[in-house]
Amino acid sequence: MKRLFASTLILIAPAMLLAQTATDVAGKPTVKAAAAAKSSPTSSRTQLNSAANQVAAGIRAAEAALTPAELAIAERVHVGQLPCELGATVSLESDAKSPGYFNLLGKGFRYRMHPVETSTGAVRLEDPHAGAVWLQLSNKSMLMDQKQGRRLADECSSPAQVAVAEALKKNPAPSLLDAPGTAR
Repeated sequence: MKRLFASTLILIAPAMLLAQTATDVAGKPTVKAAAAAKSSPTSSRTQLNSAANQVAAGIRAAEAALTPAELAIAERVHVGQLPCELGATVSLESDAKSPGYFNLLGKGFRYRMHPVETSTGAVRLEDPHAGAVWLQLSNKSMLMDQKQGRRLADECSSPAQVAVAEALKKNPAPSLLDAPGTAR
């Protein structure tokens, strides 16, 4: 009888091992899981790398998400081919895949920019990795390189900005120093 039991156990044991999951009821790794871990250390590294990449992608997506205020700023950005001083031209286009993001192209540069809130109300786009800043005022726009501390493009204007600049030439805004009601 003992011999019959032992031979039956030998026949059933491999089937039981195949049916087991990676952990037993107590939460300890089974023989199968331990053997797999020993035979294939790169598969666990691959799984860890894959999980880390998924987490990193989620973090990047969360960082890339814009606030409602930033999306409102993005709606005010002038896009298209913008002529600048000295015959230069920049192309500012919205990114169809990422609302609120813009691609700024010019001679020798390419930036992916997003809006940033300002206290002055000026439209400000930044590419934090490259250190580029696009400032859009009512009458002109300019591109600055914060890392090198210089302007890359100045006096860039959309048709709407050209109209404002012409209106300011005909009827200049009052100076802050000449505020009404001040006695001299």
